[in-house]
Amino acid sequence: MVALLSEKRIGAVPVIDSGAVVGIFSERDVVHCLATKGAAALDLPVSAVMTSPAITVEPDVPALTALSLMTRRRIRHLPVIEKGQVNGFVSIGDLVKYRIDRIESEAHAMRNYIQGVT
Repeated sequence: MVALLSEKRIGAVPVIDSGAVVGIFSERDVVHCLATKGAAALDLPVSAVMTSPAITVEPDVPALTALSLMTRRRIRHLPVIEKGQVNGFVSIGDLVKYRIDRIESEAHAMRNYIQGVT
């Protein structure tokens, strides 16, 4: 699993068992396990290292709500679950970028409105 994170240059993956997200395996999990178990950590199954249970959201959860949840729980990755199945996987970076884009768009629209531009 560490090889997958490295190969894809990603920070985390959902761990799925029988179609359900049972945990998240992240760089933080690797670092924590290496710090506590040393090199033996590399021989452990993902189930012994992953963060579980996974905190998830449904697709209709607003971005700000998801961002707030991630900030409160100090997590960086969030599976999006619909009808019991993984529908997506967002990072805190994805949500921050979305929020910044929205703010910039709203500011642009406000400037245009004030200037009378249509």
